[in-house]
Parts: sequence; C-alpha cells; structure tokens
Amino acid sequence: MRLLHTSDWHIGRSLHGTDLLAEQEAVLGGLAEVVATESVDVVLVAGDVYDRAVPSADATGVLDRVLMRLRSAGAAVVLTPGNHDSARRLGFGAGLMARSGVHVRAATPALDEPVLLADEHGDVAVYGLPYLEPEVARHELGLAEGRSHEAVLTAAMDRVRADLFLRPGVRSVVLAHAFVGGGVPSDSERDICVGGVDLVPAAVFDGVDYVALGHLHRPQTLSDRVRYSGSPLAYSFGEAGQQKQAWLVDLDADGLGTVRAVPLPAPRQLTVLRGELADLLADPELSAVEEHFVSAQLTDPVRPVDPMRQLQARFPHCVHLEWAGSGAPADGRSYTERMSGRSDLEVAAEFVAHVRGLAATPAEQELFGRALAAAAREEATL
Repeated sequence: MRLLHTSDWHIGRSLHGTDLLAEQEAVLGGLAEVVATESVDVVLVAGDVYDRAVPSADATGVLDRVLMRLRSAGAAVVLTPGNHDSARRLGFGAGLMARSGVHVRAATPALDEPVLLADEHGDVAVYGLPYLEPEVARHELGLAEGRSHEAVLTAAMDRVRADLFLRPGVRSVVLAHAFVGGGVPSDSERDICVGGVDLVPAAVFDGVDYVALGHLHRPQTLSDRVRYSGSPLAYSFGEAGQQKQAWLVDLDADGLGTVRAVPLPAPRQLTVLRGELADLLADPELSAVEEHFVSAQLTDPVRPVDPMRQLQARFPHCVHLEWAGSGAPADGRSYTERMSGRSDLEVAAEFVAHVRGLAATPAEQELFGRALAAAAREEATL
C-alpha cells in the first residue's frame, strides 16, 4: 500500500495580510497529480487542515475542491484536526464522507477505532489521533492524573496498541499532531505549550509501523518510521528557500517498506531582501525575484519616506517591511532623564529624531508649534 503523508495545510492562512487561497489551492490540488503519477492509495493529512477554528466560506470551498480532486485521482483520504482546527466542525458529516472515501477522525473517544484499508497483503489499520488538548483530553480519556501532552498521547497510544493486539498481523499507521522530541520548530507554528510541558518523546509511538506527524512546518525525519511532512507552503519568511515536500510511504507485507520525499512546487517563492532602499530599487540582479513574496529589511541610516509604496512599484508582492537602520544614536540616558525640563515642542521634536533618525526640520517644528498651540486653546475652552 502506498501512502502520501502531508500535514498543516492551514487553508485560509494569510502572509502578512496577503490572501494565500489561490496558492494553497494550486499546491494542494496538485497533490492529485502526485496521486495519479505515483499510484498513491491513501492521502494522510496530520492536522491543521484549516488555519482557524471557524474557516471562511472561501476556505471551505478550497478544501471541498481539493478533496474532490484527490478522490477523483483514486486515493482515499484520512485526515485529523490539529490545534488550529475545531474538531467538531471538521468532523461534521464524517460518517457520510467516509462512504465516499474521505475519513475524518476527529472524535477523541473513538481514536482507537481505525480506518481499515486492504491491499494484496491484507489490512492496514490507520488510526487518526485528533489534536489532544491535555486539560480536555484527559477527561475524555479517563485520566485521573497527568496534564501534559505526553500523558494524553501515552494514554491514546495505549488504546491504539490494545486495539492492535486484537488484530494480529495487521499493519498500522498513526496520524498525530504534536511537538515530538527531536523536531525543530519554525516561526510560523502556534505554540501548544501547556504549563511549560509540550514535548512528547518519540518512544510514545512505539509499536506501529509508521507515524505521520503534523504541527512542525519543516519536513523532518525523527526515525525511519516517525516523520514530519511539514507544511505544503511556506507560511513565514523564516521558511524562505525551504523545499516543501510530502512523504511517499510504501507498506509491504512485513510493515514499513521504503519512504521517499516528493518535492512540492512553490507557486510564489519567498525572498528576504536587505539593503538601502535606493540599492534595492536599482539592483538589476533582483529582477529574478520581482514576482516573489518579498520581505524587505532597509538599512538606510535615516528612515525613508513612504518606502513600501516605492518597493511595491518594483516588487508588487512585497508584503513585509522593517527598518533596520541605525536611527538616532542612544546617549545612555533614561527616557525620564532625556525628557526632564523639556517643553512640549522639544518632546515632539525628540520623538521625531528618535523614530526617524533625523532631527525635525524647521518647517516641521513650526507645524508642531501650531498644533500644540491649537491643542492648548482647545483645552482652555473645556
């Protein structure tokens, strides 16, 4: 049996306020081509299907079309909710969808009830563990003690292993959404730390043939049988230049066979540019990245005027900007010391110099004076 391990689709997520639905549909819809080309039997989605608990109508439309394409390409689909999803909302209609080959495993009490899929070697039991919020899941799992991710996942896996004991010879796959020891986070994941304890040892998942992990956004191999697929798109500029992928997993008669990476396309790459504004606007070598999503770090000694408008004239998909210039040099005094004995006009001028790195011009100081005088007259009439 051949499985395609994916996770962290985050449908509906934006990049610094820029909508990514078109890019998401292009990549996720393209998984259907992988299914057809590689003869994939099952697509696994290990959590964070949506980016928010209440997705937009457009986001649900993308998921609907993607699932239709995957099923039309011939693959069954097994998906579980992550910490960004609402398990109840994602699980609506699960029984009906299962009849069409889309299996949503969103109910914690039923996590030891596998999706049974068959090939020429027999059955494969696919267990979908929804994201287990410790304080909630411990009650659903009947735990009297233990409020950590490790505790609830250990209890969940004990149930899985107990069910497997009753299915001798059946090969097994587990989907889980967690921060497992050895994994390296990115800056685009939402923290799931509870009480300072979020790390789960990989040994918790002992006893199954393959563990398809979700939550961390970069692809990682913790062991031959425990892996993160990572997100199909980059969701922060910390992931710029990262090759996104899915894992193609083959199960043979004895269990886990081979695993190999399938690279995924980037509809629009992410690029971080650093330099002075004039140089970024004039550098001919940057013509290759003009259609990328761009984050610009400006090193001008003085904060430029209206830099985003100028950058977007050349880089229309520049979505993030920060000024990394030296600014006004600090003189070692506290704010109180620097403001002590200053007039309102001097305080305003000091603020401009601090933020912009350049002292207020005489015209600006005159404008400040008029504004302060008008404010004083207004106050006097109250």
